[in-house]
Amino acid sequence: MTEASGNLDAALQRLAKAIGSLEVSVERRLHADRSLNDLQDDLQRLGEDRSRMANDLDKVEARANRLETANKDVSRRLVSAMETIRNVLDAHGG
Repeated sequence: MTEASGNLDAALQRLAKAIGSLEVSVERRLHADRSLNDLQDDLQRLGEDRSRMANDLDKVEARANRLETANKDVSRRLVSAMETIRNVLDAHGG
């Protein structure tokens, strides 16, 4: 083997090693890009879920307010009915 041939072989080995390193770097970058895209997709889904849950919470709060109002109304009517019954019983010696 001549010196030029040895130099060429060494250069080819360095080139092969550099290409291998580049391929590894490209694969790592592609994986990172896929991961970033996956995270962005997850973030978008979380945002949509948050919006849907906020909407559901608003509906539940509105229903809870209606139920609280109805509960107060029923309570007021029960107190009124009990007072009426008590007055009737008192009036009839009960």
